[in-house]
Amino acid sequence: MTPVSNDGPEVVFGAGSLEQLPGVIDRYGYSKVMIVSTPGRFSLTAKAESLLGDRVVAVFGGARVHVPHEIADRARRMAFDSQADVQVALGGGSAIGVSKSVALDTGIHIVAVPTTYSGSEMTPIWGLTAEGKKLTGRDPNVLPRVVIYDPDLTLSLTARVTACSGLNAIAHCVEALYAVDAAPDTSKGALEGLTLLASSLPRLAAAPDDREQRSHALRGAMLAGGALAKVQMALHHKLCHTIGGSFDLPHAETHAVLLPYTAAYNRDAAHDAMRAAALALGVEDAPSELVALSRLIDAPTSLKEIGMRETDIPRAAALAMERTYPNPAPLTEDRIRVLLEAAFVGDTEYVTRFA
Repeated sequence: MTPVSNDGPEVVFGAGSLEQLPGVIDRYGYSKVMIVSTPGRFSLTAKAESLLGDRVVAVFGGARVHVPHEIADRARRMAFDSQADVQVALGGGSAIGVSKSVALDTGIHIVAVPTTYSGSEMTPIWGLTAEGKKLTGRDPNVLPRVVIYDPDLTLSLTARVTACSGLNAIAHCVEALYAVDAAPDTSKGALEGLTLLASSLPRLAAAPDDREQRSHALRGAMLAGGALAKVQMALHHKLCHTIGGSFDLPHAETHAVLLPYTAAYNRDAAHDAMRAAALALGVEDAPSELVALSRLIDAPTSLKEIGMRETDIPRAAALAMERTYPNPAPLTEDRIRVLLEAAFVGDTEYVTRFA
């Protein structure tokens, strides 16, 4: 398998660009397509099948959040049995995540058609959940070969998915800014992505069918994923992956809830990055503004609200410390437990008290 270049995937961007899918498939010399999607994507899958015709040799419609091991196995078997030479991932992070698990083991390339703002399509980061734990890693072979961004495909997103996947993308930007290996190019992309998302999300909450703002949000998500792809993840993503996969919490909602808290945890230790984020947001304090933005777009604000149990907090804090990773502020199990206790009930004083 030939990995994607260091410059990242080829990007096709614009309203109606899904129509370019057959040309992309042909241009790269693929002939046997396996479509990967979630159970709710019947109409989009049918549209892709109509466009691709007899190039389609298999359709896997069972993608699930956090990529459970048994789902990944089923998708890999289908890819092998159908002799597919490319996957077309249609949907959000769940579909793209399952495609990445297939690519990781089989080497089958991915053409991604994202329909949310997860940004996963721009990263070489994969995740797989087995025996109650979510494992993540990096491999250039899971990075899609081409990403087709069609803002029209996001017009049907619910307000909640728009809000939560948008905040998920903002989390990419924030962590890219304070990453241990942040660089001028990643910071530039992160700041531009942050500005686009923070501006477009409130407008979309008021006018969901605004095509211009849908385009801005999708471009922001692209930049967010591209920035995160080049740096090491820190507390926010490690914590979200740990508790999301281990306790089966909804992925984007977990990011949305935890973002202000993890930003506050790192506020003082990552002063310059947080100051840059605040300037991009046009405010004095970035974590406090993230609380305000969440409320404005009606995103969930507590872990309890999205299904976590209070009795799981000690185990979650312990799991977050099982593997070492770089983070601006020192990591301790006690401090992470305090963060989770505040996020569990939505105690935003944790975020604002030191602002």
